Amino acid sequence: GNYIPAATMDIMHTTTSAIGYRANLPATDPDALVHDTIPVGELGPHDLLVDVQAVSVNPVDVKLRGAAPTQDLRVLGFDAAGTVVAVGDLVHLFSVGDEVYYAGALDRPGTNQRLHVVDERLVGRRPSRISMAEAAALPLVAITAWEALFDHLGLTPQSQGTLLVIGATGGVGSILVQLAHALLPQVRIIGSASGPARADQLKGLGVADVIDHRQDLSSQVRRIAPDGVSWLFTSYSDNQIQTYADIVKPLGHIVAIDDGPRDVAPLKAKAIAWHWEFMFARSLHRTDMIAQHHLLNQVADLIDSGAVSPVIARVLSPISAETLRAAHEEVETGHVFGKVVLHHWNDEPVG
Repeated sequence: GNYIPAATMDIMHTTTSAIGYRANLPATDPDALVHDTIPVGELGPHDLLVDVQAVSVNPVDVKLRGAAPTQDLRVLGFDAAGTVVAVGDLVHLFSVGDEVYYAGALDRPGTNQRLHVVDERLVGRRPSRISMAEAAALPLVAITAWEALFDHLGLTPQSQGTLLVIGATGGVGSILVQLAHALLPQVRIIGSASGPARADQLKGLGVADVIDHRQDLSSQVRRIAPDGVSWLFTSYSDNQIQTYADIVKPLGHIVAIDDGPRDVAPLKAKAIAWHWEFMFARSLHRTDMIAQHHLLNQVADLIDSGAVSPVIARVLSPISAETLRAAHEEVETGHVFGKVVLHHWNDEPVG
């Protein structure tokens, strides 16, 4: 499965520039993320070799950097936009020269490397209306938002009711409300934010009503939706289940993306369904992976039609250990509206 037809490559790439960690250090430490040269991953039959031109940082990067230290360099990064430079034997969705975007997999090296190997079924065509850097802001959050709305909450263009989005200004929330606004014409969206400036930003993304998640949720939601909401998306559910049991309608649905055990017993009396969304589940368990290819292409269509836009907090250049540390530091604050994106490697030779 490793053989690469000569025609697909000008030269055999053997090593690549990469940024990763060996020790668990705070983002402020100069050694928290380091630059190194590593072997290029082997190309499996369904794999693409991508020349990565832009990446973005997600909370999962910060979380993993604090996880088990490693002897080898652990390369993080779960978002990339770039150009296909080689393909595996059985690849049929893409060709060399195609521009792509994707979030990759948890059990393979991350995207913070110049040449990255990824399964084609996890990859979409890059939206043409936006830049590489803007495209890199989208994959992980778009996949998470899409799976939450359509796979877990089961929403369709015919769905009618109210959707409450807790953490609507976050990376996932800010894409999720746009997808809902674009694709669910009969669903009213309530978003939570902190303060008037963020509320205005949310209204610009299609949110009908904004509540302040630093205040009492129940009374604010009941003022807008006296009978409660049919669907609730949350990025912060810790100690909130009793509140959710109060504001979600009987037979309603909740989807959460945060971590930790949750006592969902308070939901039982109203037969409220609890869903976990984890965008790496498909790739980790090799389950219906092509669904991510299809949804990324649908998101690309929505971007190109202007219905959805990436929400970007900051763009840093070049992609280096230093800029990546700065991005991690910013994401660690938990107060970023949208994504921190990095693009352009310093022109070190590839291969």
